[in-house]
Amino acid sequence: ITDISNASRYMLMNVAEGKWDAAICKELGIPMECLPTIKSNAEVYGTVKGFGKLDGIRIAGSLGDQHAALLGQGCIETGSSKNTYGTGCFMLLNTGEKAVPSASGLLTTIGFKLGENAPTTYALEGSVACAGRTVQWLRDNLKIIKEAPEVEQHALSVQDTGGVTLVPAFSGLFAPYWREDARAVAVGMTLYTRKEHLCRAALEAVAFSTVDVMEAMKRDTGKSLGNMHVDGGMTANNFLMQLQANLLGVDVLRARMPEATVLGAAFAAGLAVGFYKDIKDIKAILEKAGGWESFPSKMVVEDRSKEYIRWKDAVQRSLDLQKFEAQAQKQLDQAAAAKRAQATPVAQETKVQNEPAPEPVLDEQPVNTGCRFW
Repeated sequence: ITDISNASRYMLMNVAEGKWDAAICKELGIPMECLPTIKSNAEVYGTVKGFGKLDGIRIAGSLGDQHAALLGQGCIETGSSKNTYGTGCFMLLNTGEKAVPSASGLLTTIGFKLGENAPTTYALEGSVACAGRTVQWLRDNLKIIKEAPEVEQHALSVQDTGGVTLVPAFSGLFAPYWREDARAVAVGMTLYTRKEHLCRAALEAVAFSTVDVMEAMKRDTGKSLGNMHVDGGMTANNFLMQLQANLLGVDVLRARMPEATVLGAAFAAGLAVGFYKDIKDIKAILEKAGGWESFPSKMVVEDRSKEYIRWKDAVQRSLDLQKFEAQAQKQLDQAAAAKRAQATPVAQETKVQNEPAPEPVLDEQPVNTGCRFW
């Protein structure tokens, strides 16, 4: 068996019906009988067997990680959203009992289905490739910080980025652009630029990427979205959370109970066995765990718009840069072939024919590291 949220990731399920799609399976040559039975996220699937004292305990509650976080954050109302900040960012918006097709580069997916006969809650999802991974790049590749938390200290030590905008498209851009030809760029550097500016620009990039996803959600739903719930390792960064609220123009709510994914899965299991009676009980659980810490938006609309224009300009500069990698690799291959050819000289009928040939001197081209500075 599998649950409906994980089944939606197979790309074989009809999301509207919650069933395997016969046409897709036929096209891909996948026998439907080999696929697992799709269950809801909150029902008893079986019992533990063969583990001594644990035998007989009911196995109930199964969700994909992001779906579990949506529930664990208490995002049970239509229009509520959560964003998880890990190596990447994963933002989900509850769209209620209606699956909203995306025309803006988002994924229409399952939110959760809490019971065999319960209605399905749908969601829109946007994924960002580089969030915490950008900070790792500062630490491991550029070595301008030794530990990840230092990035906040450096960002706070300067008033702004000094005109620098970083687009961390190291592996292309994910939602809502889906441009695999994009590469990372740092725009606007001068001789004044210091590591502190780069650290602040890196955190700005994470926040701006979330704004991109939020704007796509607004276009798809035609609605202004409410407060955003957040979880994940990067939410410990207070500067980033306040910056995120400023650039989104909504309050950012950080739950004091940090394990949203675990809570969501446990709550679904509790509903299945009757430990919890109603989906609204999740709100009371979160309140008892300390509620939320709120970061209110403090930036005026004009400033927010000006900053977003700067980001969009930098994003455009990151596009179509993959072609330069191919050109650089071609030059390296040609240089290597020439070096191999010259390293094997043809024997000459002279008195010095056995002397080793001199090593050729070639101007090798630099390897493109995936980041372009402007």
